[in-house]
Amino acid sequence: MSEEPRTTLTDGRQVYPEHRNKIADGPRKGQQQDYVVLAEEERAKGFIRPVRRSYKHLKCGVVTTMGMTLAETYARDPYFYSGTFCCGCGAHFPVGDDGEFVWDGTDERVGT
Repeated sequence: MSEEPRTTLTDGRQVYPEHRNKIADGPRKGQQQDYVVLAEEERAKGFIRPVRRSYKHLKCGVVTTMGMTLAETYARDPYFYSGTFCCGCGAHFPVGDDGEFVWDGTDERVGT
């Protein structure tokens, strides 16, 4: 039986329940206070997909760029997340085969 990989928040802090609270205003309005990522030692094991930082929302056409720890988590485990944030819409939407995002410059769905 394999163990669940260790996770942290984007800045390496321990995950706490309130990390999902939404930011009410400012440039990060609608985003969570913080996001869970695979821990540094998990990401250091290597990637099964290219590290890509930007994706396009198919519904509105806006490109969103994420931080490196989030991008590395997607590259290590493309199925880690069930959704992601759109800076154009200011909300989270699904990823995966039926998701609403493609990696910028490709037709490849985010989360596949």
